[in-house]
Amino acid sequence: MDDTAKFDTIAGQGGETHQHVRHSGPHTPEGHLTTNQGIRVSDNQNSLKSGVRGPTLLEDFVLREKIFHFDHERIPERIVHARGSAAHGYFELTRSLSDITTADLFQRVGERVPVFVRFSTVAGGAGSVDTPRDVRGFAVKFYTQEGNWDLVGNNIPVFFIQDAIKFPDLVHAVKMEADRGYPQAASAHDTFWDFVSLMPESTHMLMWAMSDRTLPRAFRTMEGFGIHTFRFVNAEGKSTFVKFHWKPKLGLQSLVWDESLKIQAADNDFHRRDVFEAIDRGAFPEWELGVQLFDQALADSLPYDVLDATKIIPEEVVPVTIVGRMVLDRNPDNFFAEVEQVAYCPANIIPGIDFSNDPLLQGRLFSYLDTQLKRLGSTNFHQLPINAPKCPFQNFQRDGQMQMQVPRGRANYEPNSLGAHGEDGGPRECPVTGFTTVSARDGADEQGGKLRVRPEMFADHYSQARLFWKSQTDSERAHIASAFVFELSKVTLQGVAPRMVANLRNVDDELATRVADGLGIDLPAASQVAREPIDLAPSDALSIQKNLKPTLQGRKIGILICKDSDATVFSQLKADITAAGATPFVVGGQIHGIPLSDGSLADADAQLLGAPSQLFDAVFVLLSEAGTGRHLKEAASIEWVMNAFGHLKAIGHMPEAQPLLDKAGVVRDAGVVGVDGFIAAAAQRFFDREPSLRTLA
Repeated sequence: MDDTAKFDTIAGQGGETHQHVRHSGPHTPEGHLTTNQGIRVSDNQNSLKSGVRGPTLLEDFVLREKIFHFDHERIPERIVHARGSAAHGYFELTRSLSDITTADLFQRVGERVPVFVRFSTVAGGAGSVDTPRDVRGFAVKFYTQEGNWDLVGNNIPVFFIQDAIKFPDLVHAVKMEADRGYPQAASAHDTFWDFVSLMPESTHMLMWAMSDRTLPRAFRTMEGFGIHTFRFVNAEGKSTFVKFHWKPKLGLQSLVWDESLKIQAADNDFHRRDVFEAIDRGAFPEWELGVQLFDQALADSLPYDVLDATKIIPEEVVPVTIVGRMVLDRNPDNFFAEVEQVAYCPANIIPGIDFSNDPLLQGRLFSYLDTQLKRLGSTNFHQLPINAPKCPFQNFQRDGQMQMQVPRGRANYEPNSLGAHGEDGGPRECPVTGFTTVSARDGADEQGGKLRVRPEMFADHYSQARLFWKSQTDSERAHIASAFVFELSKVTLQGVAPRMVANLRNVDDELATRVADGLGIDLPAASQVAREPIDLAPSDALSIQKNLKPTLQGRKIGILICKDSDATVFSQLKADITAAGATPFVVGGQIHGIPLSDGSLADADAQLLGAPSQLFDAVFVLLSEAGTGRHLKEAASIEWVMNAFGHLKAIGHMPEAQPLLDKAGVVRDAGVVGVDGFIAAAAQRFFDREPSLRTLA
């Protein structure tokens, strides 16, 4: 609506601004401010009073409704995964699975299904930061023609616990300590490590959690996993086990620990901003959906239990088959209505997909549905637009708080014979197309009574942790060991760190020794194991660095300029960065009107103090000789270069900028280059540099 065409702006008696519909204009409903009951408001600037300076009157229903609604704008945040970001998109099938599952979205190649995807941290509250060391949630809601399917997972394929009965204990332990309310969004404290050091089953997950997987560069560069073993069911009723994998098109990328700390200071919304801006500029994030498919015979042959959520099946044992792609191409219109109110439930599945007896999954099937009543206030939360199926749905559920449908007729039960009397009798069940639970067993010993026990093979807590350690590069192993040292150094409870290191000895003596040395404690004896671990073949798929893509696609490159910067190099550099699929981001001592060497004026995208180098994937120092002299006196400039070097990024520079690099402690290596070779260098990080910069465990 054109405000100037339809509104008048005047000042009230107290100088307050009033924007009102013109007296002489059309008074159709459009453009008129109303209450929630549709009553038009005459004055939205002043409450109703008894006299000019008298008390406000209780009869002012406009005021009461406005304040009433404002007082109730917030809903309880999620207990875990409270801080999230989300986007709309679609899933497109690239390989039919019609012989394996009847699920509609896996039938026809090229067909697209709308999705809504929410990424999140786990431990922090809604007001925490984006970049702590933490597991990331990766939840996908598919709006299929058979109903909504929610694939609710994380960016790590395993979990801390094997049985859902321990989930409250885990979350209580990792959350802020109950007596002091800190630390926020961090696991480096007493109660978490006290708990997991007493839970050997957590060891494999801890290897992942202490790796760079929990320091993703962006949501766009992290994997997603369904974690649990599910089932596909075909038209003949045959069941096939399946594990789900999301693989990012841009490849895996992570931050360096020190870099993530400094990003927290520079931009608390780093990940949220990254995915929003990528979609906004048309660089749509994309993942491939892969599945690991296997039968009962293979499951029985494995030296671990496929129903154990603390275990993976290495891709070398069961390859990941790519069956589709997911593209996020639209940001939410309203953060609260969509990102906050979206409700994911692992129990939301469609015909052709079924559960396994994974005890952690079984607990989640109850928990997620139960929590929506607390958060969203009504059993009718499924009617909210972001949660509502995009296919027809009807049943005999009625009433409840915030019922938004208006059912007609008397049919609120079945069986009924109302249809035989000329009335609408409502919907009925369908044995042919309705969801039917698969009858296949999950194991040879699935028989007998209901027991509170765990299968024997669940007792192997260390084999896959050892597999993960053996699959990492030397650099990644140093990061893992150093992460253990850092986190355990925050623990003040005596006995916790030695107990944790004793568990690590069952993973690898080298790892345990490095952690013990980093903490300055004696190496304890290995803890007793419930089941002897076995050696599994290393899997390159578990390493970030072994799977890095040397690409600039989706990256952001910082260019530091000043007065008299070389205009030709500046222009060519931006063109080369853009051609490589990255975004050039210009940083200057000022924002506007920076004169270059040819007399032209350049604008910066951000001022130096507001754009530290940790916001970029690589940097170029495009300073003149005089400009370098000025920047030698700027701590921010020195830190800009120093941090880029310390975070193992490529640094391109003009020869004139060498004194600044020298003062920042930059030592020439394969990642410190001139104009030539910068684009190639910027596509990677230089992990060989790290041992010369910091002491790692």
